[in-house]
Amino acid sequence: MPLKIRKNKSPQPPEACPLTECMSIIGGAWTVNVIWSLRAGPRRFSELRLDIPPVSPKVLTTRLRELETRGVVRRDVKPTSPPSVEYELTELGAELVPAIEAIVDVGHKLKQRA
Repeated sequence: MPLKIRKNKSPQPPEACPLTECMSIIGGAWTVNVIWSLRAGPRRFSELRLDIPPVSPKVLTTRLRELETRGVVRRDVKPTSPPSVEYELTELGAELVPAIEAIVDVGHKLKQRA
């Protein structure tokens, strides 16, 4: 005899669900690593490559552009010779850091249980 499907008692998420929006930003490959590396201050592309060795230059470029488009990262071209570019978190991007740190804390607890 099949089990009866129970009705979901959780309220329906709003149409423009904030959780879905947030997860669409941090859900991309290496995105959380980029935000994590930028939390202490501005970094150049080459520094981010050293911070996240497994990421390819193409993927890192894509992530930085996506984060810039969404207002999470600011790209600053420095008037040096040759020109250099620094990336840093915006105010909005900095607001993601405590959420990511909380996820890391839970991750440590899950690892201890394994």
